[in-house]
Amino acid sequence: MLKSVTAALVFSATLAPFSFGVTLADPPESQINDIITRFAAKETEFSKARGNYTYRQSAKLVILDDNGSATREKWEIVSDIIFSPEGKRTEHVVFAPVNTLERLILTPEDEQDLRDVQPFVLTSDEIPNYNIRYVGHEPVDEITCYVFAIKPKKLEPGKRYFEGEIWVDDKDLQIVKTYGRGTGHLKKGPENLFPKFETYRQQIDGKFWFPTYTIALDTLNFKDGPPVKLKEVVKYEDYKQFKSDVNIKFGDVEDTKPPEPPKKP
Repeated sequence: MLKSVTAALVFSATLAPFSFGVTLADPPESQINDIITRFAAKETEFSKARGNYTYRQSAKLVILDDNGSATREKWEIVSDIIFSPEGKRTEHVVFAPVNTLERLILTPEDEQDLRDVQPFVLTSDEIPNYNIRYVGHEPVDEITCYVFAIKPKKLEPGKRYFEGEIWVDDKDLQIVKTYGRGTGHLKKGPENLFPKFETYRQQIDGKFWFPTYTIALDTLNFKDGPPVKLKEVVKYEDYKQFKSDVNIKFGDVEDTKPPEPPKKP
């Protein structure tokens, strides 16, 4: 995100992971690489499966005042990710009111993060691009998870990466939560900063964990401008397998209340 001619932007994290303060036994160090390989394989399966689902994605970003209340400055878009009659996957915008943001400018990198980084999937092909460090073993609501710190090894031009932490179900070996920010190689020019966010997944079809909710609630500060508070909420809902009658919804598009932490059905 870039500052506009009137202001600026920078995020500091305000969200903390859910846990009960319970310490679980760590797996032997000799098993860590095997766990990473196995959950990356599961994520690869999920990535392919998600490519066969239609869903609705709604995103809303609002500038907040000093008291944390929403101002008139906002950006919003609702899109259906669908298939054409020929089977080609495409995005159909169903709602896009006038952008009233004045103190920031959304960039192509922000669009990439919305599409690829916030619903982060760590496949086997992506594993070589990241340094992955085991952090701990902890409960997230009713699920026990392995926690890994993720950082890209090298920033290739034109590509966006995730940097932060992921929570992996120690039974299903799939990501159930991510917390971090998008990062990447940027050309010289105006300062371009990105928010920290937290994304939750839920088990939808009894096999895979799908992203259902992303929230960023922070303050962005450019070097040469005043701080700007903002809130961003992204919802992924109405997942439906292509050519399937299964239809699962997760609340109303306008509802910005966070869901319960991940739970198994």
